[in-house]
Amino acid sequence: MNFEFNENQKMIAQMVRDFAEKEIRPNVMHWDENEIFPVDVMKKMGEMGLLGIFVPEAYGGSGFSYHEYVAALSELAKVCGGVALSVAAHNSLCTGHIYYHGSEEQKKKYLPKLATGEWIGAWGLTEANTGSDAMRMKCTAVKDGNEWVLNGSKNWITHGLSGDVAVVLVRTGDLLDSNGITAFIVEKGTPGFSAVKIKNKLGVRASETAELIFDNVRIPEENVVGQVGQGFKQAMQILDGGRISIAAVSLGIAKGAFEAALKYAKEREQFGQPIANFQAIGFKLADMATEIEAAELLTYRAADLKNRGEKVTQAGAYAKYFTSELCVKCGNEAVQIMGGYGFTKEYPAEKFLRDSKLMTIGEGTSEIQKLVISRNLIKN
Repeated sequence: MNFEFNENQKMIAQMVRDFAEKEIRPNVMHWDENEIFPVDVMKKMGEMGLLGIFVPEAYGGSGFSYHEYVAALSELAKVCGGVALSVAAHNSLCTGHIYYHGSEEQKKKYLPKLATGEWIGAWGLTEANTGSDAMRMKCTAVKDGNEWVLNGSKNWITHGLSGDVAVVLVRTGDLLDSNGITAFIVEKGTPGFSAVKIKNKLGVRASETAELIFDNVRIPEENVVGQVGQGFKQAMQILDGGRISIAAVSLGIAKGAFEAALKYAKEREQFGQPIANFQAIGFKLADMATEIEAAELLTYRAADLKNRGEKVTQAGAYAKYFTSELCVKCGNEAVQIMGGYGFTKEYPAEKFLRDSKLMTIGEGTSEIQKLVISRNLIKN
């Protein structure tokens, strides 16, 4: 693969960097402290083409590659992990599911609205009692004439409250049957469909999280995504690509924490000189910088495979596992380098640390990534 950014990637990265400095950084702590999901900023990013990055222009998207996608997400996450996570979830999960698995009619109906930011998308797999164990989901859909009737709930859903449309995975067959789960498109305002905001999260507080509730929600047959019973397989494919996006967000958080720590270490003086001169601090910075380089290579390698249409299960798991764990390390080391100041909200390190932790949980925990990696190693 070519490790040099092309002109398009450079342009996208600079555009997002400028936008983040102007529209996001001045509001970061206000959104964080008050758990505000900045819908207006999401809409602006839609107008810029950031909510349909890999969607073809024919459907209203930007038609860019996963390299531009990774560049955009990492630049956003250097400023705010919460905003970056929302952009990732909108693109990779809801929009991605319809783009990769929807019918032509569904693509024409929903993708232009999602890609331009007219609509915000949500995606629902997880339930209160089924996280990694998704095949034990209790949310069900039963066929009734030309409609399906959905009952149950989904939990930890990004944009569950503000989203205009959600792709949800529900059980249409027997428990533990991988062919017994189906994906449905559910629009906001459908009778019986409601949501409750989840509050008091540790981090990524500018990204909205909610519980979705389905009470005899009637969905027309044309809102089934793909074939009945194929939802679980679709979800696993979507998560393969989604893990690249989480790696990209993690990469940005790691870079943001590192840059903040480096700046502080060069300015803060103790014993008559900048603390960056001391080996204890210098070695921390060296470790962070080296591992960020490795994380970037893993992430862009996975993106390259995705661009070429190759299988990304293993590469995505490598990137997501390594980079998500690294961003926690970088957040923690940034706090340590800043000492007492790092422990306060007056400095950015503590937010990077709080935002980082979700990256090791969302879209497959670190433990699940190790399971995926080890099984592929043994199988091959």
